[in-house]
Amino acid sequence: MTREEAAAAKEFITHWIEANKESFYNVADAIWSYAELGMEEYKSSKVLVNLLINNGFRVESGVAGMPTAFMATYGADKPVIAFSAEYDALPGLSQQPMNPIKMPIVDEAPGHGCGHNLLGVGSALAAAALRATIDKFNLKCTINVIGSPAEEICVGKPFMARARLFENIDVILDWHPGSGNSTDYATCNAYFSRRYHFSGRTAHGSSPWIGRSALDATLIMGNMIEHLREHINPGIPPLAANTINYSFPNVGPAFPVVVPDRASLWVVGRVVSVEELDYIVDRIDKCAQGAALATETTFEIERITSTHERIPNKTIAELVYGNLQSVGAPKFTKDEHDFAKQLQRVYGVPEVGLDEIISDIHGGNDPVSDNAEYTWFAPICMLHVTTTPKGIPAHSWGTTASVGSSIGKEALDVVGKVNAGAALDLIANPEIIDAAKKEMKERLLGRTYTSLIPEPVQPPMMINRQIMDRFRTLQEKFYQEPLLE
Repeated sequence: MTREEAAAAKEFITHWIEANKESFYNVADAIWSYAELGMEEYKSSKVLVNLLINNGFRVESGVAGMPTAFMATYGADKPVIAFSAEYDALPGLSQQPMNPIKMPIVDEAPGHGCGHNLLGVGSALAAAALRATIDKFNLKCTINVIGSPAEEICVGKPFMARARLFENIDVILDWHPGSGNSTDYATCNAYFSRRYHFSGRTAHGSSPWIGRSALDATLIMGNMIEHLREHINPGIPPLAANTINYSFPNVGPAFPVVVPDRASLWVVGRVVSVEELDYIVDRIDKCAQGAALATETTFEIERITSTHERIPNKTIAELVYGNLQSVGAPKFTKDEHDFAKQLQRVYGVPEVGLDEIISDIHGGNDPVSDNAEYTWFAPICMLHVTTTPKGIPAHSWGTTASVGSSIGKEALDVVGKVNAGAALDLIANPEIIDAAKKEMKERLLGRTYTSLIPEPVQPPMMINRQIMDRFRTLQEKFYQEPLLE
């Protein structure tokens, strides 16, 4: 493409988004109202799939053994440009939109406290705008939209990666809602999540020596993990520290005069590299073995998920950053800024409103995300766009209130234009893809992708079923159904 043709194509992207954005807004509102937890996003994934089908994509649903995962495709030529879509909510974060006072729609129900109602739709908007553009300007490429469930528990992408669904992609363009505007080439830690289920023997509390306490086993194992902390590499604190967290999600019978014959310890860890992760997991498994031996109980390991560290890519980050500078940060109304300041007052942070500037591109370390799995197959960029007031933490009811409002829709416009424009640059300038792949190869240092999840392990389909069964019927009356077939 000539410079003039590229400019005309980007202008077309802008006009197309302005003319078609309302249907995408409606889907974002619908997903926000469904507020489905990971592996339970049946309505959310379906409405997003329907949106993509209505925009010319062919979609394969239920990929990698997960009913709410999908791969959408348009075209059949190189390069293959993919956009990442997520749509899962978080437990306990139900909140009325644009309300600066904590006011759940349904008490204790899930809510979109990380903005994934916007994340998937923003990627779909960019992909659909790019589809219209390549048709009008007769450009050659393939567009993918990767529908990835359960990001909040790092489940979707590692199982999709194990199924080799990312192998033929050239570049992946990702983004995340947040409190600022920039791009990054940051790494993130590797991650594991597994449960240790202990079994013992019940007995009356007046003669506990007859029983074998599974609860004792989990408590001993937890104590052993505390001692283990001293003997693991600390990583790179504070942003990339090696951390281990655990909880006791199940103990029974839950009655103090009965020795418990079942108890579970749920352990998650964030570790700077896969090699260090393998070492730490092996030591934790030995803690379980020791606890079982000491209490004369048995145990089973439930492997939930595991992800690699992210391989950053500065080449793609700089390309997307240039498009962000061209498009500009979202602009907000006085009412939106007033709401933001009221929310900041409630949270006790500076009342500065919403960020309308573009911050410097940066490296560093991001919180753990399963999008790290992408980076072992193709270069990616993380775009960040303001959807939440400064100082309001992610995974909070304040974020739910913001991303379900008009503030989130301002961000969708920017994301669509920036990522569609960056994809257009990649199609017109394949040498950028070559440079990004060269950087990726250099950062991998000869390593290749090997799944961290053994083949017999299946996705944890039931992990959030009990919570969603409790709240679905209570939430249904508040659903905002979009005008889609």
